[in-house]
Amino acid sequence: MAASADQHFLTNETQQWETVGEGVRRTILAYGPDLMLVKVAFESGAVGAPHRHVHAQITYVESGVFRCLVGEEERVLRAGEGFQAPSNVWHGVVCEEAGVLLDSFSPMREDFV
Repeated sequence: MAASADQHFLTNETQQWETVGEGVRRTILAYGPDLMLVKVAFESGAVGAPHRHVHAQITYVESGVFRCLVGEEERVLRAGEGFQAPSNVWHGVVCEEAGVLLDSFSPMREDFV
């Protein structure tokens, strides 16, 4: 949702979920030209395949347990932890315990809207 006079607030009613892979769904929480916030829900065993993009990304683990790859390094992260993937660095996740990630992108991901 792009911010407008009527859309400065995020509510549960405004979230629209879409399935983006087996056991993975996302909702775009908010975005503008320079920043985007996306909530991604994973079932246990679901995979966010390694990929890279020009956008800088910061991911926060809201809940669950995820095996996360950034560049050449892999770590298991839990609620309250996260990672940063600079522009064009390979990164991905495997969900070990069902959970939710909050992904922020700069600039926004035009391919998501």
